[in-house]
Amino acid sequence: MNSMRPETFAANAREALADATLTGALRRATDTFADRRAAAIGAVPDWQELRTRAAAIKAHTLARLDHYLEQFVANAEKAGAVVHWARDANEACAIVRDLAAARGSKRLVKSKSMATEEIHLNAALAQDGREPVETDLGEWIIQLAGETPSHIIVPAIHKTKEQIGELFVDKLGIPPSSDPQVLAAEARTRLRAHFAAADLGISGVNFGVAETGTILVLENEGNARMTTTLPAVHVAVMGIEKVIPRFADLETFLRLLPRSGTGQHLTTYQSMLTGPDPTGQGPRELHVVLLDNGRSRIVADELMRQTLACIRCGACLNACPVYQSIGGHAYGSVYPGPIGAILTPQLQGMHSAGTLPFASSLCGACKDVCPVKIDIPTLLLELRRRAVEGEPAAAPGAPASLPTRRKPLEALGWRLWSWVTRSPARFRAASALTRLGQKLPFAKQLFGPLRAWQSTRNAPELAKRSFRSQWRGPVR
Repeated sequence: MNSMRPETFAANAREALADATLTGALRRATDTFADRRAAAIGAVPDWQELRTRAAAIKAHTLARLDHYLEQFVANAEKAGAVVHWARDANEACAIVRDLAAARGSKRLVKSKSMATEEIHLNAALAQDGREPVETDLGEWIIQLAGETPSHIIVPAIHKTKEQIGELFVDKLGIPPSSDPQVLAAEARTRLRAHFAAADLGISGVNFGVAETGTILVLENEGNARMTTTLPAVHVAVMGIEKVIPRFADLETFLRLLPRSGTGQHLTTYQSMLTGPDPTGQGPRELHVVLLDNGRSRIVADELMRQTLACIRCGACLNACPVYQSIGGHAYGSVYPGPIGAILTPQLQGMHSAGTLPFASSLCGACKDVCPVKIDIPTLLLELRRRAVEGEPAAAPGAPASLPTRRKPLEALGWRLWSWVTRSPARFRAASALTRLGQKLPFAKQLFGPLRAWQSTRNAPELAKRSFRSQWRGPVR
């Protein structure tokens, strides 16, 4: 799975579809999250108003991102934090490596963070013999397995309890078990030893408050709280889009994110950190790494900048029929699902991720569940247009790609479709031929595209009589 890349999405997807264990685990998990989400938002009478308010806050912030970042930095430094700017993944990794080296840190722990996955921080630190131990249970399982996360909030969503039990037997030497309580207890015992010995902790950031310089980390297991309080040094990697203007704005997002992501009314732990601990009982140093890594290009594109409004709840993944069928690894990207299909091409460029915008049925389920109202289908269509025409995914300065070359048979098919639909007579004739073809079982085998399409789908049947025919009256 880890060798998969966006360029090979079609092959990745076929491999995933052939894995019955994977598809079963995905379906059970996403159905559970969908049910929990429906119950959670059903208890909030002003849900749509909250979504509208959150979308407005994000749109306002992204339009003035430079202003709010400067305000955040000023207030964070005033509180005693040290802020670092990283233009790309290499700079971000170098900053963290230098911090660890300068302090002689050998034992690192890390809480769940998509930003650090994006920059491949673990691999960079491993070059110095300082690879951190992942302390989120799902992330730790993935780390033991030598894999990458397949979901934004549930990294090991693709694994069954039996597979996790086998992994623990192999890597930890425990007696065979698939009991979740036994496995969780073993993980807790192992991870607590790492927390006690750690001298540097690394986390992500869910929100950064410009008004106060505060960073907020949300979680359910308590691992992030120990990562950010027990070690002497805390390094937080924060995408520049995570900033919001006011402390009061948190109220809106804290009602939206847990309900959208896991169906909870509130996450179990909400750690708000403003500078290092003045009492000396927590970290003596707090470093915030502000990560750009292509985000400035996205902000400069007025249409595509709404991509950065994402609060990483994962709701669009749980609602997407494509993700439900193939999981996250098939996307070959840190960010899978609908949000990954629009974000990855803008971060990596169309030359490597130009296939991802086509990994969608455009059903609109992702837009319906997005807590900040990102219009994902519209952005997918725009990226498809840019892929076909060879434009950059984001402007200015994004890597361009060559125009997508349409297959000759596909191009012929679209020209034929256009010719047929421009004439009522031709359209009626084509409809009559289609009805005839539906009665011939071998008809769909005549054309490769139809054969491939119907190998996993049932084509809808046309009515026996057209609407025009029925409008004219009953058959005599």
